Amino acid sequence: MEWVLADALLSQSRDPRVLLGALCRGEASAERVETLCFLLQRLEDEEARGGGGGAGALPEAAREVAAGYLVPLLRGLRGCPAGGADDPGPAARQRRRVLRAAGAALRSCARLAGGPQLAAALAEEALCDLLNAGPAPGLEGAAEAAVEVLVAVGSCLRPREDAPLLERVARAALALALGGDKAGPSPDAAALVAGRLLPALGRCGGAALRAVWGGLVAPGVSEGPGRVGSQLLILSALAEKLLPEPGADSVPASREAGLDARRCWRFWSTVQAGLAWSEDALTRKRARYLLQRAVEVSAELGTDCACAPGEGTGPSLFWWSEKKKDELLKFWENYILIMETLEGNQIHVIKPVLPKLNGLFEYAVSEENGCWLFHPSWHLCIYKRMFESENKILTKEGVTHFLELYETRILPFSPEISEFIIGPLMDALSESSLYSRSPGQLIGSVSPLGLKLQKFLVTYISFLPEEIKSSFLLKFIQKMTSRHWCAVPILFLSKALANVPRCKALGMEGLLALRDVLQCTMITHQILLRGAAQCYLLQTAMNLVDVEKVSLSDISTFLMSVRQEESLGRGTSLWMELCDWLRINESYFKQSSSCSSTGLHETSSLNAYVRNLVQEYIRSSAWEGGENSCMPDWFEAKLVALMVLLAIDVERMKSQYSEKRRTQNVLRIFLDPLLDALVKFGTNAYMPLLKTDRCLQLLLKLLHTCLLKGSGTQDDEVFTLLQNFIMSTTESISEFILRRLTMNELSTVSDLDRCHLYLMVLTELINLHLNVGWKRGNPIWKVISPLKNASIRHLQEMDRGQEPTLGRQIQRAVSMAALAMVCEVSQKPELQLDSLDVGPPETFISSLQLNQTLQKPHTEEESRYVHHLDSSIFFEESSSSQGWGKIAAQYIHDQWVCLSFLLRKCHTLIPASEGEILEPTLPAVPMAVRTLQSALEALTVLPSEQVLPVFHCMKILVPKLLTTSESLCIESFDMAWKIIASLSNTQLIFWSNFKAFVQFVFDPKVLTIAAKIKGQAYFKIKEVMYRIIEMSAIKTGVFNILISYCCRSWVVSASNVSLSIAKNYSELVLEACIFGTVFRRDQRLIQDVQTFIENLGHECAANVVIENTKREDHYVRICAVKFLCLLDGSNMSHKLFMEDLAIKLLDKDELVSKSRTRYYVNSQQHRVKNRIWQILLVLFPKFDQNFLNKIIDKIFQAGFINNQASIKYFIEWIIILILHKFPQFLPKFWNCFSYGEENLKTSICTFLSVLSHLDVITETILEKKLILKQALTIVLQWCFNHNFSIRLYALVALKKIWSMCKGLHIEELAALTSVIESSLSQVENMHGAGSAKKNWQRIQEHFFFTAFHPLKDYCLETIFYTLPRLSGLTEDEWIAIGKFTRFTDIPLGAGFQWYLSTTHLCELKPGDWSQQDAGSNSGEADNQSEWTDVQKKIIPWKNHVPDFDLELVFQDRAAKLGKSISRLIVVASLIDKPTNLGGLCRTCEVFGAAALVMGSLQCVRDKQFQHLSVSAEQWLPLVEVKPPQLIDYLQQKKAEGYTIVGVEQTAKSLDLTRYCFPEKSLLLLGNEREGIPANLIQQLDVCVEIPQQGIIRSLNVHVSGALLIWEYTRQQLLKQGVSTA
Repeated sequence: MEWVLADALLSQSRDPRVLLGALCRGEASAERVETLCFLLQRLEDEEARGGGGGAGALPEAAREVAAGYLVPLLRGLRGCPAGGADDPGPAARQRRRVLRAAGAALRSCARLAGGPQLAAALAEEALCDLLNAGPAPGLEGAAEAAVEVLVAVGSCLRPREDAPLLERVARAALALALGGDKAGPSPDAAALVAGRLLPALGRCGGAALRAVWGGLVAPGVSEGPGRVGSQLLILSALAEKLLPEPGADSVPASREAGLDARRCWRFWSTVQAGLAWSEDALTRKRARYLLQRAVEVSAELGTDCACAPGEGTGPSLFWWSEKKKDELLKFWENYILIMETLEGNQIHVIKPVLPKLNGLFEYAVSEENGCWLFHPSWHLCIYKRMFESENKILTKEGVTHFLELYETRILPFSPEISEFIIGPLMDALSESSLYSRSPGQLIGSVSPLGLKLQKFLVTYISFLPEEIKSSFLLKFIQKMTSRHWCAVPILFLSKALANVPRCKALGMEGLLALRDVLQCTMITHQILLRGAAQCYLLQTAMNLVDVEKVSLSDISTFLMSVRQEESLGRGTSLWMELCDWLRINESYFKQSSSCSSTGLHETSSLNAYVRNLVQEYIRSSAWEGGENSCMPDWFEAKLVALMVLLAIDVERMKSQYSEKRRTQNVLRIFLDPLLDALVKFGTNAYMPLLKTDRCLQLLLKLLHTCLLKGSGTQDDEVFTLLQNFIMSTTESISEFILRRLTMNELSTVSDLDRCHLYLMVLTELINLHLNVGWKRGNPIWKVISPLKNASIRHLQEMDRGQEPTLGRQIQRAVSMAALAMVCEVSQKPELQLDSLDVGPPETFISSLQLNQTLQKPHTEEESRYVHHLDSSIFFEESSSSQGWGKIAAQYIHDQWVCLSFLLRKCHTLIPASEGEILEPTLPAVPMAVRTLQSALEALTVLPSEQVLPVFHCMKILVPKLLTTSESLCIESFDMAWKIIASLSNTQLIFWSNFKAFVQFVFDPKVLTIAAKIKGQAYFKIKEVMYRIIEMSAIKTGVFNILISYCCRSWVVSASNVSLSIAKNYSELVLEACIFGTVFRRDQRLIQDVQTFIENLGHECAANVVIENTKREDHYVRICAVKFLCLLDGSNMSHKLFMEDLAIKLLDKDELVSKSRTRYYVNSQQHRVKNRIWQILLVLFPKFDQNFLNKIIDKIFQAGFINNQASIKYFIEWIIILILHKFPQFLPKFWNCFSYGEENLKTSICTFLSVLSHLDVITETILEKKLILKQALTIVLQWCFNHNFSIRLYALVALKKIWSMCKGLHIEELAALTSVIESSLSQVENMHGAGSAKKNWQRIQEHFFFTAFHPLKDYCLETIFYTLPRLSGLTEDEWIAIGKFTRFTDIPLGAGFQWYLSTTHLCELKPGDWSQQDAGSNSGEADNQSEWTDVQKKIIPWKNHVPDFDLELVFQDRAAKLGKSISRLIVVASLIDKPTNLGGLCRTCEVFGAAALVMGSLQCVRDKQFQHLSVSAEQWLPLVEVKPPQLIDYLQQKKAEGYTIVGVEQTAKSLDLTRYCFPEKSLLLLGNEREGIPANLIQQLDVCVEIPQQGIIRSLNVHVSGALLIWEYTRQQLLKQGVSTA
C-alpha cells in the first residue's frame, strides 16, 4: 500500500524538490509525515538501484527536508508531553506516530544526503538533548524526540570514523536506561532508551556494541529488580549480535568485537536474576529466551566453551561440551520447560512437570566424583519461582519438594544452597497456611510440612562440613529474629532446630540470637504454642551451644528469657532435661571473672557459681542503704531463685543413689546468706532497706518457682526443706513486716510497692503454715490481729480532718491495703479467724465511706516534704510510673475487698427492702440499695482490671434487691456487661472478670427470682445470655464458662425447684446443644496445632505448666450433654425440662430446614441439624409414649426432607429405637409409605433403611407375621421404582425381610417365593462390571446395614464420634469420648457404662464402605516417576513491548517474533458480539492469519473482547471495514487475486472436507442470527458448509470460523511439506 502511494506521487512529477516541498508545506499531521517518509524511502530505494533522477538534486533536496522541515519539527515536539507508556491518550498516540515517521524520514534524508556530516551533526545535537532531559514535567518529550533522532541516524554513522561519538551515545544511553543518572528522565523515557535506542546502537556493531556490552557487564552495574528488567530488554534485543547465528556467510559483528555472552559470568548472573527474582512476566520471558538462544547456538556451533568463573566456588554458570551434547540438551530442554510451565500458576499443569525437576538433579551431580556438574543456582531459580507464586498450593508444593531433596539423594555441599535456605526458603516458611493438615489427616496429627522441615534440617546439617555448620546455624537462628513470625511457623522452626543432633556449634553470639528468638515468640497470643516454642528453643540451646564458649552466668541470663509459667516449670521433663545437661557439662563451662576469686572449695563449679550468686545478691553496698531508695527490679531475684533450684535438683540427681542428707546440706549452704539476713530482720533496725527488699523478693521467687504447676509438693524433698528453712525465720520476718506497715515507716510513693511486697510475703507465710497445719499462737497468728487493729486505727485517725500530706496519704493507702489482705485471708476456714460475731473490724468496714478518693497531697506540702530529701528522691517521686490516679484506684479497690469480706460474712443480715433494718451497727449491710449504687459508681471510677471485688459484692447484693429494686439491678447488669465487652481483647484480666460477671448475673438465686416475677430483669438476663453467645463466635471459651456455671449450679441444687427454674432458661441449654462455629482456615490451623501440642502430653512441658482451660467449642456441647445425662426421667421437673428442650430442638430443625441459606455438606446448617438429632438421640431414653405421640409426626416429617447422610442416619436410628420401644407407632410408620410419589422422591430411602432393621424393631413382638406381611407388601412395590437408588434400598430391605420370613416359615407368603427368590438371585448374579453391580455390592457392605446395631451401638461414642466419622462429617464434628471424661466440671452419671461402644463399629474406617471407584486412578499420577507427556504452551520467544516497534509493519513484527504469516484474510464485519470477535481474534492470531477485518475497531477496547482475545489484537493486523463498505472491499480483494469464500449453507455450497483452499483466500463470516445477506452471497466465489451429524441446525459463528481457519492452515501445511520434500 505504501509503495503504491509513493509510486502514485512520483508519477505526478519526477522532480524530488517539488514533491518533497509540497509535502513539507501545511500542518505536520501524522498522515503527512508518514507519506513523506514513504516517499523518501521510495527515493532511497531507487537511488540504491541506480534509477534515481537528478543526481545532484536529490541529495540537496534531502538536506533541505532534514534541515528545513524535519529537524524543526522534532524540536517543536520536544516540549509536548510524552504521555504514559502504559495507556497513552489520543494526542500522545498521534504525537508518537509523528515522531516515529519523522525519525524514519530523517534516516532516509541522512542516507540520501550522501555525506556523513548531516548524520553526525544530528546525532551530536540529539545526544545533548538526551543528556539534558530530566524528570521535570515537559522534558519527557525532549528525551523521546532525541531517542527517535539517534535511532534514525545511528545506522548512518561510520563505525570507525564516528566511533567516539557512538561510544559516547552508547554510554549516555546505558546510564539513562539503567538508572545510573539519578537526575535523568522519567521511567517512561528510560524504558524508551532501553527498548529502542540501545538495541539500535548495538546493531551498529563495532565500538557502539562494545560500549553497550561493556556497560551491561561492568562490575559496578547494579542487579536490582528494576535494573534487571532493563538489562534483559537490551540483551534480548542484541541477542543476534551477542549470541551470533552459526554458519552465517559473513563474520558476525560480535566476532569482530570479540564478544561471546556465553563466556561472561555477569551475563548469566543477570539471566538468573531475571528468571528467579523478577516480578515482571515479560522480563522472565526475555531471560528464558536468552537461555534458550545460548543453548541453541552452543549446540549448532559444536565447540566446547565455558563461562569464566565468578563469585564463589563450584562449576561454571554455563558450559558446553560436544561430548555431552545429548545430556546437555536434555537438561536444558527440561529446565526451560519447567520454567515456562511455572508461568501458568496452575497446579494441575505444573504438578506433572515436577518429576522432571528430580531428573535435573540427577543430571546435575557427577556419578564419578559426586561434584556439581551444573551450578546449583539454576535449580534454585526454579524453587524461587515456586515460592513467589500467587498460588499458595504451588508455593507449598515447591517448599515440600525442596524439603524432600535430601531424602533420596546426597547432594554436594554448595554455599548457594545454604544461602537459599536462610533466604527465600525461610521467607516462604513464614506463611502459616503451609502447615495445614493434609486431606484425610486426623485433627491433632503433626503437620506434614513441619515433619518434612524437621527431617530436612536434621539431614542437611548432618551433611554440612564441620567448619561450615556453626556459621550456618548462627545465620539460620539470626534469620528467625529478622521478622515477626506467626505462632505456627516459629513453633515448627523451633521444633526442627530442637531435633538437630547435639554438636558444639553455637557460642555466645548464637546464645544471644536464641534469646532474641525467644523474644519473638512472646508476640503471639496463643499461649500454648508460645510455651511449646520456648521449650523447643531451650532444647536447641542445650543441643547446640558449646559450653566451653559460654559461662554459667551467660546461661542463667539466657534462661531468664524463658517464661517459667509457660514452659520451664519445675518438675517437668524439660526441667529435668536441663538439670541433666547442667550436671553433665558443669565442669566444662567457661570460667567467669566473678567466680574466679571467691576462694570456694566446692568441687562443683555450678555449686560455686550459685553460692557466689546468692552472696553477691544479698550483699548491699553502703550507698544502697538509703531509706528512701526505690524498690529493686525483680529480674535478679528471679534469676537467683531459678539457679538455686536448678543447682539443688542437679545435686539431687548426683546423690540419687548415695547420701540423701547432702541435698539438705547443699541447700543450706546456698541459702545461708539469705536465712542469716532474714533472721536478723526483727532485731536489726539498721539493716539497709534495699537488702530487706532483695531478701524478701528472693524468698517469694524461691517459693513461686518451687510451687509452679508441674511440680507436686507431695514427696518433694526440696520443697519440704525450703519450707522448713523459711518457717524458721517466720517470726523475724513477720515482726519486721508488722513494724514497717504500722509504724509510719512507709511514706513515699515507692513504699507502696514495698507494701505490696510485704503483703505478698505475709500471704505466702500463711500458706506455708497452712500446709503443715495451722496452729493458734504461731508467729503469723500473732501478727494478723495487731496488723488489723493498727490499720483500722490509722484509717480512723486519718478521717479526723488532718491535712493530707504525702506521708499521711501513703500510710492511709498502706493501712487500707493491709486491712484488705487480712480480710482476704480471714475467709479461709482453716485459719479459724472467721466467726459470726460482729467486732470492731466489721463495724469499721461497714461505716466506710465507699468510693472515697485518696486525695492527692497539696503541692506545697509535697514540695516542703521533698525539699529536705535528696534530689534523686525528688526525681523518683515526680517521675514515678505509678501515678496518683493508680494509687487512688487501688485504695478504692481495697475498700471493696473489705466490703466483700463483710457482705459474705453477714449476708444473712441484708434486708430485702430499704425499710427493713435489722442491725444498726452495720450500716453498709442493711443499706443494700445504697451499697449497690456505690458499686455502680465504683465501676465508673475503677480501671477495668480492678473491678473484681465490686463484682463479688454485686453477686451478694443483687439477689437481695432484685424483687424490690429491679431497675437498679438491670442497670448493674448493663454496666458490668459494658466493662466485660471492653475487656474482650485483654487476655490477662478478661477471664477472671468474666467468671465473676457470670457468677453474679447468672447466680441461681438471681435466675430463680427473675423467672418468678418475669419482669424486665428476666428479659435482660436473656439478652445478656445471647450477647455472650454472640461474643463466643469470636472469642473461644466464653460460652464454656457460662454453660458450665449454670449446669453445675442446677446439678448441685438437684431439686425440683432448680430444674423448674432451669426450664425458663432452656434456650441456654438449647444453644449449647447446637453450639459451634465454622472456623476460618487460619483459626482451624491454630486449633489443629494446639491439639497436636496437647497430644504430646508430658513430652512437651508447656502442657504441664499451662493450665488446660477447656475453651474449645466442643466442651460447650459436652457440658450440655453430661448435664442432660444426669437428669432423671422419673422426676417430673426433669421430665418437663427435657420434653420442653426436645420440642424446641425439633422446631429449630424445622426452622433450619426452611432457611434459604445454602445447605451443603459440612455447612453450618448441616452441622446444626446434625447436633440437633444427636441431642434427640441422647434424650430418647427419657421419653415416654405420651410425649412421643406428640412429636412422632415431626420426626417422620423430618425424614421426608432431603438430608445430608449423617442426619439421615440419625433420623433412621431414632425411628428404629421408637418403633422398637413402642411398636404402637407402626401404623403411623406404614402411613409414611402412602404419600404421593412426587412428595416422596428419594426421601423414601430413609424409611426403607428403617425396614432393613425390621428384626430389631420386632425383637419384642411375639406375633410377627402380620408385620412382616405388611412390610413385604410395601417393599415389593418400591423394588420396581424407576429410581435406581430407591430400588437398591428396597432390595436391601427385601433381602432382610425375606430372610426373616424364611426363618419363621410363613405359609401365607409361599406364593411369593418364586418371584422374590428370582428377583434377589437376579440382582446377586448381575453380570458385567458396571456401576449397578458395584453399587449393589457396596450398599450391602455399608456399615448401616451390616456392622451397625441400633441397640448395641447406642452410646455417646457412636453418637458423637463413630457415626459422624463414618458418615463423612468434617473432623471438627468428631467428639472423642476421652473429652467427655476429661471434662470434670459436670460429674459422670450413673449410666457411664453407656458412654463407650461395646461393638466393633468403632473400629471401622470410612474406606471400608465408601465408594472406591470415584477417582480410583487419582493416585497414579503422583506415583509416576516422570510423565511421558505434559502440557506446554507455545510462547513466542522474543517479546518486545509492541509500542517500541510501531514503525515496523505487522508482517515485519511477526517475522521478528519468529511467527509465520499466511495469506488468509478473515472478514468478520457482519458479527456483532464482542465475545465472538475476541475469540476469532485469538484464533486468527494463533493460526497466523494475514488480517482480521471487523466492522468497528472500537470493540477492541471492550472487556468481553479482551477477555477472549488475551492480547491477540497486539500481534494481529486489524482492518476496519463497515458492513456498507463490504461489497467494494470484496471487489478490491478479488482484483488482487483473492478467492472469496463464504461460510454458509446454500443450494450450491461445497462440503468443507472436499474443498481445497487457494493460498490467497478471503473467508467471509455471516451474522450470528441472519448469516450472510443475499446481496453479499452474490459476491462470493464459493460457499463452504461444515458437514453435520446432529439435529441442531448450525454452529456458533466463532466455532465455524475456527474450523475453516484450521482447515485452511492444515491444507497449506501439507502443501509446504510436499514442496519441501
